[in-house]
Amino acid sequence: MTDMRSQASYQVRLGWGSAALERLAESGIVVVVDAIEDPVGSAAGAGDAGPAAETDGAAPNSAADSLARRAAASPHAPAVFRASLRNATATARAVYAEQLARGGRTAINLVLVGESDERTGTGGDGGAAARDTAAVAGGFAVEDYLAAGAIGDALSALGIDHTSPDLAVATEGFRPLTRALKHLVSASAAGLALAAADGRDAVHAAAALDADDDARRVA
Repeated sequence: MTDMRSQASYQVRLGWGSAALERLAESGIVVVVDAIEDPVGSAAGAGDAGPAAETDGAAPNSAADSLARRAAASPHAPAVFRASLRNATATARAVYAEQLARGGRTAINLVLVGESDERTGTGGDGGAAARDTAAVAGGFAVEDYLAAGAIGDALSALGIDHTSPDLAVATEGFRPLTRALKHLVSASAAGLALAAADGRDAVHAAAALDADDDARRVA
């Protein structure tokens, strides 16, 4: 029986954490969404088979790095991108170009890193193994949901708009909130945790919509 959580009938889908890699239907493109990069990092997925993805300066072995590496190791070898609010439109354009290069409609999975105790500073000292599990747990994170909405909005502008309800809600939620991004990201659990660790400037930078003109393809 088909898993109804696979969103297989839609071209563009949304899922959270490592579960998304397992539940969402196979896609030719995977976009790993992480609006605030893991300030701690983990070795999650370090033992996974497959090529190590380039992270373009990101902290090695972060939760997003782990998910990107696991996606790249999929048997069907999807194109894999890393995305945030800062390069939402650039990512959408790169995804559109990849679809054109493939010569036909291509399924796209947005995999949101999401929240974990380790990222928000509420976890205990459970060691690397505990951090590995938490890092890709994919709990709801408002900053990642906003970033996914920004990407969905940019894809829609390019004509890629057959989105699952999961992404449609994120996209419609993002559109009226663009002027509030700085506040919303800084008030998120991950934003507050990073600011408390003397990362206030990094939080403000994370909320800068389309500040970067380049997509980050990692596979």
